Amino acid sequence: MIEKSPRVFGDFLGVCTPFAQTICIEKSVKMKPFMDKDFLLDTPTARHLYHDYCEALPICDYHCHLSPQMIAENYQFRNAFDLFLGGDHYKWRQMRTNGIDEEMITGSGDEYEKFAAFAKTMPYLIGNPLYHWTHLELKRYFDIDDTLSEKTCKKIWDICNEKLQTEEFRAQALITRSNVEVICTTDDPADSLEYHKKLKGFGTKILPTFRPDKAVEINKETFLPYIEKTGVKSYGELLSWLTEKINFFNENGCRLSDHALEYVPF
Repeated sequence: MIEKSPRVFGDFLGVCTPFAQTICIEKSVKMKPFMDKDFLLDTPTARHLYHDYCEALPICDYHCHLSPQMIAENYQFRNAFDLFLGGDHYKWRQMRTNGIDEEMITGSGDEYEKFAAFAKTMPYLIGNPLYHWTHLELKRYFDIDDTLSEKTCKKIWDICNEKLQTEEFRAQALITRSNVEVICTTDDPADSLEYHKKLKGFGTKILPTFRPDKAVEINKETFLPYIEKTGVKSYGELLSWLTEKINFFNENGCRLSDHALEYVPF
């Protein structure tokens, strides 16, 4: 290892061949692991604040797309595709951007091949939160240090699948293990909330969120079939129906609404 000041070391590297530069840098710089307990905690203050104050705090998730039915039935994931890609439209979007055929995203393609297509996309996502989230999940839940890519895909697939067959990786166990205090799901006004009711004895509060997109997006093809299904015959009846549903949601623990607006006039 070269014991020099940064400036002298830099001057030395300037006259070296690229190969010699690489050797010198590798021997003089101790590389920090990509994913460890201090990921993104680059300063002593950051590490102090996180580990001493935040790490043990519970998660209060006020918006997600988890299925209350899957939680209530304590779902067991079939494989790594089912867990990581089964309903994650953010990952689907990045796969499309990478030119992956829709058959390998939401189509009828083989589930391992779909996971492999995601693994192929992963190296292009460096800097994207999806890259961080995926590897945090692999490390924290599966104790996998490898980064996901075409090269490591099969190894990671096998490790994940073996663990997913155990009770510790069922839906409720994963939520409990993650120290989640509250989950607010995303629910249509017509939902019976039957699974939320079944989960009232679960250690984590599973609460509904009022998501009336289908009842207000009048320009979409789905609007009329949806309104016909509710039995509403007029605008006044629609307002009354929505009011009734808001009260029903409120009675079942709902305190939030969620609106996906494609255009916000101002």
